[in-house]
Amino acid sequence: MVDVVPSRGPSDEDPYRSSDEEAVEAWRERARKAQKGKRKGSFWKELPILVVVAFGLAFLIQTFLARVYMIPSESMEQTLHGCNGCYGDRVLVDKITYDFSEPAPGDVIVFHGPQSWQNDFVTAEPTNAFQKGLQGLGALIGLPSASQEDFVKRVIAVGGQTVKCCDDKNRVTVDGKPLDESYLYWEPGRSTVQESFADLTIPKGFLFVLGDNRNDSCDSRCQGDGREGGLVPIDNVVGKARAVVLPPSRWQGVTDHNPQSQVVAMGAPSWQSALPAGVGIAFAWPVLFLGKRARARFRRKTLG
Repeated sequence: MVDVVPSRGPSDEDPYRSSDEEAVEAWRERARKAQKGKRKGSFWKELPILVVVAFGLAFLIQTFLARVYMIPSESMEQTLHGCNGCYGDRVLVDKITYDFSEPAPGDVIVFHGPQSWQNDFVTAEPTNAFQKGLQGLGALIGLPSASQEDFVKRVIAVGGQTVKCCDDKNRVTVDGKPLDESYLYWEPGRSTVQESFADLTIPKGFLFVLGDNRNDSCDSRCQGDGREGGLVPIDNVVGKARAVVLPPSRWQGVTDHNPQSQVVAMGAPSWQSALPAGVGIAFAWPVLFLGKRARARFRRKTLG
């Protein structure tokens, strides 16, 4: 005869279960509940860290690699949109290229205005710490400071070349050869005849620059009373404009067509159309994610 062993229900006590095991299980259950509560608020605790890391990376990127600048005037229409007091294009400026080469004809550059240059507009200086703080944050997204006298123009001639305007077809010439300026924009209501100027040989280490909106741009023709006073020292160049990053409807590369040749150079590739702050966020997320994974693995080992 086979002995029948009655089954135990969930309420029956396990004679083999020690009080120590029950205590461990209860401790684990409390730990799991506590961890679940922590996870609910973890995002809001980590958000300030994410913001700080993103802004820190953005600062480093804009200091050494690239920076976003706002276009404040119409002098580069329609390559770059802008006007005094409006929301102009935000342009990503590459600060590395000219560490290995010099600006070339056709490059759209951002540069610090020489002392002989005057900006198109004047902005009041901040008067307190709060305003200065806002100005610093604004610089991270490309807003110019009040004292910032940066300009954006296209390089027409470099050191050793002789520039003149105009030939019998209203074209600027360099070393006697007419330029192919397909990017020129003639603003409605303004003359389409370019302002003439005599031969000017550019000294080594200087650039002759003009705006694409040729008859609504104060550039090397008129800044510093023109002639040598309107030239830009290469040392003043911040970098090369690569792409329009804001507003989204204007995402595109900035063409660097060399007007001294018939070859049309391609603009910046689409992968360059990203804000430094966005790059900072992209790098900040993996840092937090990996840190979170490491903490989770440590907790699992601790809980057994």
